[in-house]
Amino acid sequence: MSIRNSKGFTLVEIITALGVSMVLLGGIYMAINSTQKHSSSIERQVTAQQDVKPALDIIALELGMASYNPTYTSNIWVDPSTCAFASTTPQTYRGIQEATANSIVVEMDVLGSAGNDGDGALDDANEIIRYNYDTANQTITRGTNCGASLPFLGATVSGQKTVRVINSTLGIPVFRYFEGQGNEIAVSGTDLGGLIANVRRIEIVLAVETEDVDANSGQRKKLIYSTSVIPRNHAIQQ
Repeated sequence: MSIRNSKGFTLVEIITALGVSMVLLGGIYMAINSTQKHSSSIERQVTAQQDVKPALDIIALELGMASYNPTYTSNIWVDPSTCAFASTTPQTYRGIQEATANSIVVEMDVLGSAGNDGDGALDDANEIIRYNYDTANQTITRGTNCGASLPFLGATVSGQKTVRVINSTLGIPVFRYFEGQGNEIAVSGTDLGGLIANVRRIEIVLAVETEDVDANSGQRKKLIYSTSVIPRNHAIQQ
């Protein structure tokens, strides 16, 4: 059989086949890359949700216990800056001794010396809790019994952050306060202007964004979670 009669591919056919193959491979690559980016985006969002939702639940739980005083002890509430009773401490504020748009201090007599409810003093762990929004570091901090405030949401762990708290960027207060008729009590200056005793509902809003930029949009994913708390014990005149 002569070479001239041998079956084979022409140069044009080979180039065409290579071109088609490159297009197919390019399509497969783009599909895989898009899937990976989408998967990564979902993973970041899920991670952010796993951080924010439990944090919101814990804040709501603790704020809901404000003013808990099972022994009905008079003048139990203390100055949150010293954790000691002072004549200047507004006893009418009861278990909400600080209330601003970005911070709140709640007090509750939840433990006794034997571990049972209440002993008529706020000297046990987690009976004075302060939440504060650190706008500079975009974190929510939590401090107990006048101790140091520790990162609670938006903390940097092993050099990495998962979320940034961006309430200040969006102009959303973390805490809003309402009286019994549902009217908002406006924050005047640094507090509620002496109206803390009238608080019947507290709205909590946590606005966050993922630390990592989404590969698809080139933007950070934003999430907003909110809930309302009714501090039932706070309405009881103690």
